[in-house]
Amino acid sequence: MAIQEIRLFGDPVLRTPAVEVTDFDKELRQLVKDLEDTMLDAPGAGLAAPQIGVGLRVFTYYVDGELGHLINPDLDLSDECQDGEEGCLSFPGIYEDVQRALRVVARGQNMYGEPVTIEGSDLLARAIQHETDHLDGILFIDRMDPKQRKLAMKAIRQAEWTGAPAPEIKVSPHATFGKAL
Repeated sequence: MAIQEIRLFGDPVLRTPAVEVTDFDKELRQLVKDLEDTMLDAPGAGLAAPQIGVGLRVFTYYVDGELGHLINPDLDLSDECQDGEEGCLSFPGIYEDVQRALRVVARGQNMYGEPVTIEGSDLLARAIQHETDHLDGILFIDRMDPKQRKLAMKAIRQAEWTGAPAPEIKVSPHATFGKAL
């Protein structure tokens, strides 16, 4: 078992689009195993390779007792939408409503390079869309409406895991106090 460190919001790897997998080798199978172990340990409903610092188009999911993975996903989304609470292992403790397609048909490959099709709705559809977004450098906060995103960003700034110091308020030394005349 190889549990990896999960990258948190602010890490540039989370905003970098992942590259397509072309080598279906032993290292790829180890990556899938590491993703599964890390996701189950966290625990989470999904985990994408960029979340453990690997820029490849690979993710795992664990929804309704079903453990799986998908490589190089291509999604067909339903026109019908669902609203629901969503969280992310890269945003510990942050949960907000996000609109997603109700159903998804995801095509890709398994760790051996064989074609795979996953059809899902509700939570499975949400997890597949969320993890595919990670592969494109898109985070779930990007899918929130502006008001929700503002509240989420406030919660992120206040979260212990951010480790960022409180912003420093600077006062202009100029007589105009930084205002144009």
